[in-house]
Amino acid sequence: MVQIGFKCDKGIVRQNNEDACFVVPGRNVYVVADGVGGNNSGEVASRTAVSEIARMVNEADMDQYRSPEEIFAFFATIIEDVNGQIYQMGLQSQQNRGMATTIVTAYIRMNSAYIANIGDSRAYLFRGGQLRQITRDHTYVNELIDKGVITEDEAEHHEQKNVITKALGTEHLAGPDFYKVDLESNDILLLCSDGLYGEVPAERIAEILETDQNMNDMCNTLVKEALAAGGRDNITVICLKI
Repeated sequence: MVQIGFKCDKGIVRQNNEDACFVVPGRNVYVVADGVGGNNSGEVASRTAVSEIARMVNEADMDQYRSPEEIFAFFATIIEDVNGQIYQMGLQSQQNRGMATTIVTAYIRMNSAYIANIGDSRAYLFRGGQLRQITRDHTYVNELIDKGVITEDEAEHHEQKNVITKALGTEHLAGPDFYKVDLESNDILLLCSDGLYGEVPAERIAEILETDQNMNDMCNTLVKEALAAGGRDNITVICLKI
């Protein structure tokens, strides 16, 4: 049994909301997307991504995918399909040219979470008072960290820390990363856009997740914390308690 909460807010500074989320509780599939692009194209990209993934999940016979390899192959297929749709939409419309979106998805089956991500929307696991980032951001500063050019502390204050190196819709192929996480009772799986973790330190997120709230209240508290810290970006969170 999974307790579900979700919240999406445009924040204080931004005029429109280019984030999107979708929950498909009957299929235990959850999606967060953060659109990028001029005009309203980021909004188009993120909403296309979540709605198309939800549609394909609802149309699929999920029970036929049993092994981790089969599950990841299914999500790779639908993510690449959506990537192609967004890529073609960008080519066909001047207004939508260059649009793209980050994405993080989670599929909970039995006692495991199957997670995919592109860009810098994240999945975290909260267990026993400890918050652990599951996904790895596709960002310029992470590439610098991998090469030993800068430290993780330096990355926090780097002027290009928000530059993403991979997004849905920018190339012919998306190439998402996949993660499998074994779940335990009372674990909380958190999916979010950078509007949350960019404003609220991990230690504070963990403190909020430690509180005794239902998941909708938990999401509201997290968003309020991001708004109080400045709300400079759109904020989207999904909380799933196992």
